[in-house]
Amino acid sequence: MTDLAVETMNTLGKQAKAAAASLRMADTNKKNQALMLAAKRFRDDMEDILAANAQDMENADKNNLEPALKDRLALNEERVEAMAQGLEEIAALPDPVGAISDLVYRPSGIQVGHMRVPLGVIGMIYESRPNVTADAAALCLKSGNACILRGGSEAIYSNRAIAKRLRSAIVDAGLDEHAVQLIDSTDRAMVGALITAKDDVDVIIPRGGAGLIQRISAEAKVPVIKHLDGICHVYIDKAADRDMAVSIALNAKTHRYGVCNAMETLLVHQDAVDCLPEIIKQLLDKGVEVRGCAKTQAVNDEVIAASDEDWATEYLAPILSIRVVNDVQQAIAHIEKYSSAHTESIVTEDYSTGQMFLRCVDSSSVMWNASTRFADGFEYGLGAEIGISTDRLHVRGPVGLEGLTTQKWIVLGQGQIRQ
Repeated sequence: MTDLAVETMNTLGKQAKAAAASLRMADTNKKNQALMLAAKRFRDDMEDILAANAQDMENADKNNLEPALKDRLALNEERVEAMAQGLEEIAALPDPVGAISDLVYRPSGIQVGHMRVPLGVIGMIYESRPNVTADAAALCLKSGNACILRGGSEAIYSNRAIAKRLRSAIVDAGLDEHAVQLIDSTDRAMVGALITAKDDVDVIIPRGGAGLIQRISAEAKVPVIKHLDGICHVYIDKAADRDMAVSIALNAKTHRYGVCNAMETLLVHQDAVDCLPEIIKQLLDKGVEVRGCAKTQAVNDEVIAASDEDWATEYLAPILSIRVVNDVQQAIAHIEKYSSAHTESIVTEDYSTGQMFLRCVDSSSVMWNASTRFADGFEYGLGAEIGISTDRLHVRGPVGLEGLTTQKWIVLGQGQIRQ
């Protein structure tokens, strides 16, 4: 960690701390106005944002960036429009800050309850996806938090273009310009300075590959909300509707490859293998490499033998591992051993089996007759997400507005004194 990185972070941290204090008192209408202005500027300045992204994509080609990362990095008109819509969705959501719940009278006559309050200053560290700049800033702003954003060097031009529109909208709405700050440096030392800035930063949220998460978890002196890798499973039960099973399996894998909620392992009950020929055929037709157990290989001779390492791998690529299991208990045991606790789904028409799967599988999202691709803040009605936490504290699953707040006790009285 360099002296320059520490000095820079000290300045950003102090500015963010002051901005967080002002945001605690910010009017909901002003926060919404900033989000709506930013959405308009994303649309009005789309050409400039796409031109900045083209610079990043050109550098990605020169640096031989992995296909999955390039997919996450790329912007087009549809993705910029989605960012704008995400800001509008967040603006339309209820403001959690100041909400009071669970008020009860005590024998003394006082009322005791909870009030939602911001976490404070959030440090966001992420790779590739420039849309995270918009999502994170918007969610932090609406939930009353200041944020310090540190995107990957591969997306520096895109992130600058997006952050510029966000900050101008924030200023024009009458809010503190330092409510959203982008670390405008590709120096890796800045990450170390951010995750150890315990006097000014309240929470770190990393979003990226396993290496990034492991480093931050090991070195951070600030509390971390982690998003580990997404080794997601779909289990096709013997009582599954076969057409539904084929549809869900294909969508979970091939809708997009380089995303954390894509299926990486398909588990199939031994009495449901009749659906495998069609699934494997369509996967191969789409260019997906299929790896499987011996029973899966027996279905199609183009299936490659799967290794133990395959079951524990997040491919983020057109590769899928398939295992035939004896029953739902073996499927759950496989998930318990190899899952990253992100998202799992069961396809079944049997109520008892579906309920058992929901209850027994210990992941942040567990689904019944739905694609794992729905594990997403927008799809869950959160407007957007700042990440998907695979932790248990203090939030789990897609992290939206409420996940970026905490609660404090409040007491309402009428002059009571303790006897």
